[in-house]
Amino acid sequence: MTAATANRWVRLARRNLPLLAVAAVVLVAVIFVLAERWRRGAFVFGLATLLAAGFRLCLPEEEVGLLAVRGQTFDVAALTAVGGAIVWLAVSIDPLGTG
Repeated sequence: MTAATANRWVRLARRNLPLLAVAAVVLVAVIFVLAERWRRGAFVFGLATLLAAGFRLCLPEEEVGLLAVRGQTFDVAALTAVGGAIVWLAVSIDPLGTG
């Protein structure tokens, strides 16, 4: 592997690191859902969405990779609204069978 190729892979990995971090948190959420812990899975999924909003807000356009879909204001507002709604729903729904 040449130095130019290695440098290209490092830049690609660095640029997509925020997306990989969000994907790892989503994977944890999926594992919770598959283990029949759907409320925890929904909560963690909401946190992953809020994490994506935080990355989009704090990192420059060059470093957020595929998390940049539209303008920064729209992306942050949409991700925060959806993530906040998911977290709120996950914590506000009473668990079944605890009447």
